[in-house]
Amino acid sequence: MTRLPPLNPLRAFEAAARLKSIRKAAEELSVTSGAVSRQVQLLEDHRGLKLFRREPRAVLLTAAGEQYFSAITVHFRGIREATEKLTGARGPEVLKIRAYTTFAMKLLIPRLSSFQSLHPHMEVRITTSPEEMDFEHEDIDGAIRLGDGKWPNYEMDRLVDNELSPMCTPSYRDRMNFRSGADLKNLSLLHSLARPDDWMLWLKAAGLDGIDPYAGQKYSSSVLAYQAALEGQGVVMAQRVLVADDLAAGRLIEPLDPVLDRGEFTYYLVYPRDRSHNPAFRQFRAWLIEQAQTPSSQMIRD
Repeated sequence: MTRLPPLNPLRAFEAAARLKSIRKAAEELSVTSGAVSRQVQLLEDHRGLKLFRREPRAVLLTAAGEQYFSAITVHFRGIREATEKLTGARGPEVLKIRAYTTFAMKLLIPRLSSFQSLHPHMEVRITTSPEEMDFEHEDIDGAIRLGDGKWPNYEMDRLVDNELSPMCTPSYRDRMNFRSGADLKNLSLLHSLARPDDWMLWLKAAGLDGIDPYAGQKYSSSVLAYQAALEGQGVVMAQRVLVADDLAAGRLIEPLDPVLDRGEFTYYLVYPRDRSHNPAFRQFRAWLIEQAQTPSSQMIRD
């Protein structure tokens, strides 16, 4: 069994500062969290400075810690690059992207193989969460968020149109004798809790009164509501780009007009300004923007 080199204070500090987490640093270094904390404490005692502020969700660098981390980062990077050059072993560049479950499953993951084919030395790690991104505390490079494009202090790119339309299966339409907007009051409306107002906005645009826009079955994410519609359980208000494959295959239909365009309220890639200087992130960003604007029928598949 290969022995890891002894943990030293500088190595522990660098990992904890880079990952913004004692736990994650311990996982990377294959030691316990206590071992990392002890080494950081030794470094703080030796320097006579507090390098971290401990908070419930993360460890944050103090001003002195930021200055020290900036000074040593270049040296650690140089050591890693020299080792890779010496051994000829270069690990994959890892990009960490957080997205909503629906966007990840319906658009991102089905197309990700094309990025990996173009960039075999990069690894994209996708995590999902409905929570607001927190670049200060999370170890992520970018986040795909639903919103109006207003995230102060961050860069962002608009990804897709947000065109909404009621959808159901052909068999549900026929079984329920669904022929007009007025019939919606007798049908099961399917909702995503992540987008609670979509039905209300569409009904208003369609000029339909007397229909409760919040009645019906509710799901924690849009992808679950879409699946319920595919199972013939009701009518879902769907973002067309995310169900393009189902529409093209005839699994879902659009029985009613109009299509509501929510304009700037849609999905964006959001990231800190310094990520735009990272060559790997720039390549992923350019690929994602291109893919998001490519119709499903023209997707690059293996």
